[in-house]
Amino acid sequence: MKTLYLITGPAGVGKSTISLALAKKLDKSALIEGDELYHQVVGSYISPWLEGNHVDLMWKNAISLIKNYLENDYDVIFNYIVQPDKLKLMKDTFKDYHLKFVVLMVDADTLIKRDQERDEDCRMNDRCLVLLDNFKKHNYENKYILKTDDKVVDECVKDILENDKYLV
Repeated sequence: MKTLYLITGPAGVGKSTISLALAKKLDKSALIEGDELYHQVVGSYISPWLEGNHVDLMWKNAISLIKNYLENDYDVIFNYIVQPDKLKLMKDTFKDYHLKFVVLMVDADTLIKRDQERDEDCRMNDRCLVLLDNFKKHNYENKYILKTDDKVVDECVKDILENDKYLV
């Protein structure tokens, strides 16, 4: 049975880097970046944290893509901001597949440092700290949290692949 990996966490925590490395470790995989789906809208684009955004449309598109890949025997890695209501949606929608949920977390200083290492037009600045606080408020079960402060990418990928605690 194929697996859907939901990788989430605040901006700058390593979602894209770890997701890509994870996808490369799997024999037959597809990597879906939620940000890329969100940015497909060009005309009347609204930032995802502002009222009137098109986040719901992005989720519909993500679910369709994920279904297509899973039904064609691909493991799927999807990374985006996955809040508890969306985790429930994904759990219900993909109940016939293995689903691993991983919340990547770091301390605030590490997050700011990583954000400053990004290209200037990709930096989130204080917004990444707002997202970090939001993730802390969601009180995700500890078993789903993977702290990336002092880990290299390969360690994180190995943990995700080998650890059943992330199964939902």
